[in-house]
Amino acid sequence: MEKTPMWTTLQLHDALQKTDLLESGRANIELIEGAEPALLLEMTEFGDLPIFITVSGEQIIVESVLWSHEDVNDLPGFNEAVLRTHKYFPLSTISLDKLSDGKDYYHMFGALSSTSLLSNVVFEIEVLASNVLQATEAYSEFLYTTKEAKA
Repeated sequence: MEKTPMWTTLQLHDALQKTDLLESGRANIELIEGAEPALLLEMTEFGDLPIFITVSGEQIIVESVLWSHEDVNDLPGFNEAVLRTHKYFPLSTISLDKLSDGKDYYHMFGALSSTSLLSNVVFEIEVLASNVLQATEAYSEFLYTTKEAKA
C-alpha cells in the first residue's frame, strides 16, 4: 500500500491557494516565514477571523485565538463550562496558551494528520471558523463587556 505524502507548510500554502475557499474570496492567506513557518488565513466570510495553521511533524494544527485570560469575568465558572461543553463543538477543542506577550489566551483548535486530504484540511478550517463564532456566543456570559472592562 502506497504511503500518502506528508504536507509541509509551503506545500499546504500553495495547495490552499487553489481551493474554492480562497479562489472565491471567502478567505485570504499569508505565509508567515520563520524558523517554524505558519499560515495565516483571514476568513472574510467570518468578519476577517484570523486562523493560524502550522504543520509540525505528523500533524497539522488549525487554531484561532478566542480571547485573553484577562477578558474572562469568572475564571472557575468559565473553565468548568468549557470542560463540560467543548465536546459540542465538532472537531475542535479549547486550550489555554501563553503567547509571546507573556499573557494567557484561550484558543480553539483542531488537529489533523499531516497526511490528510486537502479537502479535509479545508473542512477543518471552515468548521473551526464556525465553532469560534458559536463559542463566542455560547460563552459570552463569562466575558467582560467593553463597559465592564473600562470600569
